Parts: sequence; structure tokens; C-alpha cells
Amino acid sequence: MAVTSSITHIRTSDYSLLVLHRLVHSHTEQSDLRSRRMCEEQTVSLVDVLEEDEELEEEASAVLAGSDSDHCSYPQGYVKRQALYACNTCTPKGSEAAGICLACSYKCHEGHDLFELYTKRNFRCDCGNRKFSELLCKLHPVEDEMIQCVVCEDWLHGRHLGCVVPDCVELQEMICESCMKTHSFLWTYAAHLAVPGGAVEVKKETAEEPTVPTKEDEVDDAIEPSCKRSREEVEPRCRLKELQAIGQKRVQSGAVFWPSAWRSKLCSCSICQVRLLEAGLSFLLDESDTVLAYENKGKNSEQRRQEHDPLMSALDNLNRVQQLEIIHGYNDMKTELKDFLQRFAAEGKVVTSDDIRQFFEQQSRKRRRVDAGAFYCT
Repeated sequence: MAVTSSITHIRTSDYSLLVLHRLVHSHTEQSDLRSRRMCEEQTVSLVDVLEEDEELEEEASAVLAGSDSDHCSYPQGYVKRQALYACNTCTPKGSEAAGICLACSYKCHEGHDLFELYTKRNFRCDCGNRKFSELLCKLHPVEDEMIQCVVCEDWLHGRHLGCVVPDCVELQEMICESCMKTHSFLWTYAAHLAVPGGAVEVKKETAEEPTVPTKEDEVDDAIEPSCKRSREEVEPRCRLKELQAIGQKRVQSGAVFWPSAWRSKLCSCSICQVRLLEAGLSFLLDESDTVLAYENKGKNSEQRRQEHDPLMSALDNLNRVQQLEIIHGYNDMKTELKDFLQRFAAEGKVVTSDDIRQFFEQQSRKRRRVDAGAFYCT
């Protein structure tokens, strides 16, 4: 009985060891399996990351490659389509919505809270304009100039005109959008006479069959009063109606810039003169009314005044030697005056009227000594 118990105990111990061995082996196998799975999962995730990065790069290239990442698009005006961003840092909730180009998102708004708006058509970068009152565009820091409307004569910032400000604007005239909408007939002239800047549409002409005059028409022509014919021959044709018949139109938005001498091409028939008079625009037919004409008149007056300058007339009456003496004396005085003023600048002193008076008194005494020496030498 004791032997049996001993054998049973041995068998039980062996079984326990076997179970323990299998448990350890199973745990080892499971650990190895988990390690292999972790390695496999890690390897697969890297591939996924690489593939995802490649897809993101392709998507970014598709969206951003068409936009310039180095130069602000503002000078290009309203771009047909470009990548666009919104800056929550510069335009917090409740402020006017604004958009910036790709380059400005990199250079001017680096580190800001940006939102990608994908792309948008016919948009102009807002970076640096009135929507960003405390921000100056780092890529296109151009000071906004004020331009006067020739109709209402109000001054407006270039960024508020709703159009691209052309080069050599000082040689052109501008009519703001408000005045253009008030006097809508000006859009017809704008489509033909204005500086290019708005989209233009041309009406497609349809071929019309020639009409054969009837006997009634021939009779009417024969009995038409001669006074009516003479009146039509004297009365000029309405150029505005002719332009309207062409059907060419311009997008009716934004201010309009007009080249020099555009006023001479406006219609001056009796009907149009009445229209301009009633609208308070009769001055548009007067080419001498332009600011450029006013400035040229001032320049010509100044030129005529210089031609009749008493000093210049006196110089003309002197011989060459006397003229050279006066010129040399003037240059010497200018050099001495410059040296005199530089001493005040170096010492940080303010130049007073007494100082200037003292300088010219010294010049007078110096001149008298020179003249006296020349008299005794002779």
C-alpha cells in the first residue's frame, strides 16, 4: 500500500512537471507569436505610413503646385484659381472674412492658426489690406495710394477700388464703382474706351437675310420731306447707340480707369448732351477739365514766369566774364552755407534766423574786403 502510494505520488509529481513544462512552452510560443505579430504589424504600419505620405504628397502637389510659394499673388489681381487659406490668428471670430495666398501663409502667417480653404476662383490675396489692419505683407509691402474719382471727386484707397490699379495711373482718370452704377450708360463706354481690366463679352452677330424693298417703301422714300433729310444729314450720329448696337459688354463691377483723351471719344450729339447735363456730367465733354490739363497749365505758367525772371533777364544783359563771376560766387556761397549749417548739425544745435542773418553779414563784409583789395590792386 505504501508502495502504491509512493508510485502514485511519483506519477502525480511527473504529471505536474509535465503540465508545468507545457504551460511554460505554451507561454513561450505565445510570446514568440506575439513578438512576430508585433513585428509584422509594425512592418505593415510603416508601409501604410509611406503609402499615406505619398498620397498626401500627390494631393498637396495637385492643390499647391499651381500656386507660387515664394511670391504674393496680390500684384496679379484677381487670380483665375489659386490655393487659399484663412488665418484665425489675424481674423478672429466676428471679424471680416479674409483669405491669403500660399506664399503669405508661409512667410507672413508662419506659426498662425491657419485653415486650408482648398482653392477658389477669381480671388485676390487679402494679406496686408484693410482686413489685416495690424499686419503688413512681408512679400508685397507696397503702400496703398489714394486715387480721386473724376465724377464725385472723392479719394479712395487703391485696395478699395475692386480692381487692379494699372501702371502710370497718374496719366489716367478713374471713375469709382458707385458713380459707374449711378450713371449706368458709362459701362457702354467702358467696354470700348476704358483701360483693359474687366472681362469683355461680345454679342454674336447673326446673319440676316437682305430685305427687298417693297413698293410702299419706295413710295415713302419718294415722298419723304426734304427738310427731314437735311436735318438727318446735319445731326451727327449717336456714337453711344452705335456702341450699344455692337453688343460688347464689360463686367459691371469695380472702379474703371480711363486713358488720356478718352473724353474726346464720348458722343456729343444733342441727346447725349442733354443726358450728360441732366446727370451733372457735362464736364466730361470738356478736355480742359482734367487734372492733367490743369497741371500742364500750371507747368506752362511756371515756365513762362521763369522766362521773364528779372534775374535771368539781368544775366542775359551781362557778358560771359561777368556771368562766370556770378556763377562762381553763387557756388562759393552755397558751399560756405553748407559748411556753416553742418556745424550746427554736428553740435545738435537749432539754426535760428539770427544765425542766418549773421552768416550773410559775414558774406557781405567778406565781399567788401575782396572788392576793396581789387580796387587798391588796380
